Amino acid sequence: MNIIRWTPFDGVGTLERSMDRMLDEFFSLRPARDLAALEREPAVEMFETEQDVVVRAEMPNVDPKNVDVTVTDGAITLRGQTKHEEEQKGRNYYRRELRSGSFTRTLPLPTEVKSAEAKATYKDGMLEVKIPKSERVRPTSVKVQVD
Repeated sequence: MNIIRWTPFDGVGTLERSMDRMLDEFFSLRPARDLAALEREPAVEMFETEQDVVVRAEMPNVDPKNVDVTVTDGAITLRGQTKHEEEQKGRNYYRRELRSGSFTRTLPLPTEVKSAEAKATYKDGMLEVKIPKSERVRPTSVKVQVD
């Protein structure tokens, strides 16, 4: 008999991501998808600078040649496929959590952008997409003149 240490908070991060995505789906009124598809979606962060909207996505085990990024005026869509390793005979698996398969993730953009000027880079399992903001929404500095 093997003794396995159990900590009640082992899956909290995964549960939290799943709940966040489920609530995002519910409140955006998009059609629901299966939980397995949600688990394959890359974790993302989106922020803006003065010049750009930046989307970063974790994509370990994803060949950048298998990633497609589509930017429209209102959203960014990330499509890709993770490597698939077949379960092999002769291995006595204790745990098998590595996920594989295709994924699609669409995120609404927070502001007006120049979609044709988007640039994507991939390094160390992280995809980064920089999308320049439209000139209309960029902040402008106004100098105050004294009379």
